[in-house]
Amino acid sequence: MTDKQAAATNTRMDMKLEIVVLPVSDIDRAKAFYAKLGWRSDADYASNDADFRVLQFTPPGSGCSVIFGKNVTSAAPGSAEGLYLIVSDVVAAREKLLADGVEISDVFHDAAGVYVGDDEHYLFGSRRAEGRDPEGRSYRSFASFNDPDGNRWLLQEITSRQPGRIDAAATTFNSAAELAATLRRAGAAHGVHEKAMGGEYDVNWPDWYAEYIVQEQAGGTLPS
Repeated sequence: MTDKQAAATNTRMDMKLEIVVLPVSDIDRAKAFYAKLGWRSDADYASNDADFRVLQFTPPGSGCSVIFGKNVTSAAPGSAEGLYLIVSDVVAAREKLLADGVEISDVFHDAAGVYVGDDEHYLFGSRRAEGRDPEGRSYRSFASFNDPDGNRWLLQEITSRQPGRIDAAATTFNSAAELAATLRRAGAAHGVHEKAMGGEYDVNWPDWYAEYIVQEQAGGTLPS
């Protein structure tokens, strides 16, 4: 191996997931459904001979889009499952979808292991239980819904990532609502902090909030 080849082997190449293909039977029905969800319509392209059509939609705050259409995939319509939509508040997200006319399950939580995509398939012996995770843990609370063809989507509540999954120097928020939810959690935690400090006003609260927000998102050690 040459030095140039070795250098190329050791260089990280960014690979960003861009598209997930959905198999659908009725293109316009699917288009209406995903538009109803409030997803951004990025493309609706058809070939001149009408033998090919592709539509692209992007969920709010997502870096990955979905496409569907005619002669886009050979998969059976409705066969996609385990499609995760990450939200900071699963109850609020479910209520928004209900208001938009989407049939969606009640909120449930994973009482034992890792949930992998539909109401019956679990890993590591996990089991479904009603309501949000009682301890408010990240990755544990869900709600599920299908598109008109039966492609199965899963809302998963994540408020903090496992260590190492997010660079603490690159804290970002996808929406004002997500930032507001984070500030509420930081505010509640800071109230406990002030009480432990004797109830005195913390003049350095902005620094404490900033450290909490960054560490929560990065899966680091939260300030006490």
